[in-house]
Amino acid sequence: MLAKPAEQTPLIACRAVALLHQAGVPEGALHLLPGDGPTVGAPLTSDPRVDGVCFTGSTEVAQIINRSMAQHLAPTAPLIAETGGLNAMIVDSTALPEQAVRDIIASAFQSAGQRCSALRMLYVQEDIADRLLEMLFGAMEELCLGNPWDLATDIGPTIDAEAKAGIDTHIAAMEAEGRILKRLTVPDGGHFVPPTVVSLGGIADLEREIFGPILHVATFAAHEIDQVIADINATGYGLTFGLHTRIDDRVQQIIGQIRAGNAYVNRNQIGAIVGSQPFGGEGLSGTGPKAGGPGYLTRFLRPGSYGEETPATQTLPGPTGESNRLSHAPRGHILCLGPEAGRLADIARAAGNTAEERSTARPEDLAGDFDAVACLLDPDTLRPLRQSLAARDGAILPLITEPDPARFVLERHVCIDTTAAGGNAQLLAASSDP
Repeated sequence: MLAKPAEQTPLIACRAVALLHQAGVPEGALHLLPGDGPTVGAPLTSDPRVDGVCFTGSTEVAQIINRSMAQHLAPTAPLIAETGGLNAMIVDSTALPEQAVRDIIASAFQSAGQRCSALRMLYVQEDIADRLLEMLFGAMEELCLGNPWDLATDIGPTIDAEAKAGIDTHIAAMEAEGRILKRLTVPDGGHFVPPTVVSLGGIADLEREIFGPILHVATFAAHEIDQVIADINATGYGLTFGLHTRIDDRVQQIIGQIRAGNAYVNRNQIGAIVGSQPFGGEGLSGTGPKAGGPGYLTRFLRPGSYGEETPATQTLPGPTGESNRLSHAPRGHILCLGPEAGRLADIARAAGNTAEERSTARPEDLAGDFDAVACLLDPDTLRPLRQSLAARDGAILPLITEPDPARFVLERHVCIDTTAAGGNAQLLAASSDP
């Protein structure tokens, strides 16, 4: 294993690798290779001796890596990418405002917003928006910005000057449009960015992920909630999603529609716990399988080395008062190619997908809309297919080269704070119909 950290974090990576060696991982099995992307990252992801890549970072860099792998690595080499997200939260009129504000603050501003899971777009039902935003702005005033070594500090600086400059540019653009609702002051020195709340018409106005302590806010009417969900899904990102409501059937309604790898109900949407909340997105937010989940390890094994088939829905351990459920969802439409297209199509359909069969396996067969391609042929035939898929814009589409049912599904996790009903069990069981 070759561990290549982000160029901004070599010291913590060095310490992590040293601890792994100290814990018994052989030094010959784990090597640290610090450096920047062009010098170290690019040669690694284009070296045919590399058997697979696991990457955490931006969607754009993941696409570059995918194309490099398609050109140089074996066509069966796995890419596990966990990328960014335009992560949203919906707060309806039944939510407990104190809990919602607490979780908004943590989700949007903890770690200076430098988490891939962080809240970027908040939708508040218009009936409670004024009061909730007043409470949010008051809570922001209590935040302490400063040196992270100080235990009194709530928010530290951004990682470097380049990151700060990009976020500052976005804030300046929003200020020029008169969209700033709240902005804190920052300490002198350092790469501090002020926690800021920005008004938008909706998530469609957010063209890219702003990786910092910037919260975008929009309001919605009660009858518009289905359209809000559709707008969130339409971004193509699907990492984390948050919901605050005390109506149980609304939880089922929204979670059943949202396309996100990790959904959180009545709690913050950051800080996934290995074993309780396996983490990872879909679409533009990653390839799966989820880190810390039951399907993760087997993705690093050679084809044919499958683990035991996992149930469609699993209840995972967690603290008292929290429900954690991992489930499978179909990928969508699977294009099955080659002489064994029928066999692959049967596996795809058994997992809930639709499937299209073609007896040939050529790049020109990759026409139309589909969510994955499956083919069981030799590497020389698979390579141009992998290259053609990698050349596409948008989400990274998988080339499934093994008859493993786990490769035909997406993993989705739902975490619910079951103590957040505020003592009103009747309200939780009530209908969300007007």
